[in-house]
Amino acid sequence: MIRTAATLACCLPCVLLVGCAGLARDAAPGAPADTTPQTLEAAASAAVNAGPVLELRVIAPDEVRALLEQSLDLARLPALAGDRTLPQREIDRLVAAAPEQVRSLVETEGFFTPEIVVEQLPGSPPVVEVRVETGPRARVRQLKIEIQGALAEALARGDAGAADSDEALRDNWPLDSGEPFRNAEWTSAKRAALARLRAQGYARAEWVSTLARVDASAHVVDLELVADSGPLFRTGGLRIRGLKTHDEATVRNIANFRPGTPATEQLLLDFQERLQRSGLFNSASVQLDARAEDPAQATITVRLSERELQEATFGIGVSSEVGLRGTVEHVHRRVFGQALTARNNFELGSVRRSWTGELSTHTLPGLYRNLVSGTAERIESSTDIVSSVRLRLGRAQESPRIDRLIFVEAERSLRELDDGTRTDSDALSLHYHGIWRDVDNVLLPTEGLVFSGQIGGGRARSDPGGTGPFVRAYGRMVAYRPIGGWFGQARLEFGQVFARQDVLPPDSLLFRAGGDGSVRGYEYRSLAPTENDIVSGGKVLATASVELAHPLLERMPQLWGAVFVDAGRAAERWQDYEPAVGYGVGLRYRSPIGPLSLDVARGQETGSVRLHLSVGVTF
Repeated sequence: MIRTAATLACCLPCVLLVGCAGLARDAAPGAPADTTPQTLEAAASAAVNAGPVLELRVIAPDEVRALLEQSLDLARLPALAGDRTLPQREIDRLVAAAPEQVRSLVETEGFFTPEIVVEQLPGSPPVVEVRVETGPRARVRQLKIEIQGALAEALARGDAGAADSDEALRDNWPLDSGEPFRNAEWTSAKRAALARLRAQGYARAEWVSTLARVDASAHVVDLELVADSGPLFRTGGLRIRGLKTHDEATVRNIANFRPGTPATEQLLLDFQERLQRSGLFNSASVQLDARAEDPAQATITVRLSERELQEATFGIGVSSEVGLRGTVEHVHRRVFGQALTARNNFELGSVRRSWTGELSTHTLPGLYRNLVSGTAERIESSTDIVSSVRLRLGRAQESPRIDRLIFVEAERSLRELDDGTRTDSDALSLHYHGIWRDVDNVLLPTEGLVFSGQIGGGRARSDPGGTGPFVRAYGRMVAYRPIGGWFGQARLEFGQVFARQDVLPPDSLLFRAGGDGSVRGYEYRSLAPTENDIVSGGKVLATASVELAHPLLERMPQLWGAVFVDAGRAAERWQDYEPAVGYGVGLRYRSPIGPLSLDVARGQETGSVRLHLSVGVTF
């Protein structure tokens, strides 16, 4: 029997230096000089056909056992040799080399004082047993990051942008004091930190030196890094490729930055996202020339693939709120040969029939669009039919985090009740709508906050009723937050129309609750002032919702189960307000176009159970 034991023991503190490539013995992990791939191949070829080469048994903690079973030469040799017997001298050589190879491997996991025993046991085939006691894993004691180059010079001048770049580099460093040290995480941390520095506009940033100073006896590691930021890249000219129909001026307006702006990754990604959201292009990519001779005027290359000039989309769908419906949408992206987009949408359903049209400019300086739009719709409920026509003239601004819309609107509506009563109303008003988003993902948010706010006012007339001024205010806030393995969502919604009691604005400016995105368990738009079983729009609104969701299957993480409670109502005035409560369970399928939600909810007020189906996130 051949027995080899190796134990690290030092009277004085043992200090190992770890350089840019990671651990000092990490260039070829676990491969001593006499067990290179070539010598391993030679050992395998020296075997003769007679049966399995050897059996390897690894007795070690879970943190390193799989690594040893996969990476030791003793583990890889049987696969190379196949059904051939290895000469005893080759086995002896591999056994003798194994302790040093084991040590190199476990050091990559942060264990610098291992006790290693390698034994060859009798048997056919030969059995080699590797026993490892790793000892404590080393932890990071301190971190020192030094910056050189243009970033250091800007920091010395007190530049605010440089301070943000420096903060992004340091605050997001994952191997902080007290964290376990692993070579893979050390390498990953260096790579990620360098990527963050380059993302701040320092596209030529490099590590000058990276050092992990290991005190094996104390089981600690001190990290020292020096980075050269290189020059700060700033935007120069735009090189636009792929345009056939649309104007370069539109692309430059979508860029929305001036020459000389720091070319951060976020700046370029926002530009690319705006191009994709514009509706003019199938694909868009934005790239910085990191090899520019003059980094202060680096060229930005924009590659575009235009969408068809005209497109028509036909759809048939079903909703728990409006039933079966068909839709037709037509888009013309260059009306009259000008930088104008026209959209027309027709919907025909059992509850709602409508046409919506919009003519808007392509993006103007400042990310604005001028627009004129119109809507004609007819909505039927169990107690009334509301027909309305609206005309808007406005100006919109859209960005990844904030959307704004200011417009003048003229509206006329006719409400016909089941008893034959008719209410004719119209209004001329000015409105401001805004959406503020701070979420981790716009389509599939799990953390963050979204607020929608609307304020408007004007003059309304109704018959029967009076004529006079009104003000309409509305707000909706949705918060997303992970809670352990669960995902929480909470919603608050408030609205009020301020007007004399006899002034009744058109129904679309009033409020109703119930249904998807409101209070589930109740019929669509049914929670509103009711008189003689006839529902009408209310001047005040308040709803709230709390939901918890959790992935159902490990192999299908996009499928979630959910539980929820909703409450709220619209009323004529706050003195009459009494919230209705709905609660239930649901399924969420997180598709690439947004979540598909299927809910079963019970309305506590009515005792009825309703099915709700919706797609997407409502902001």
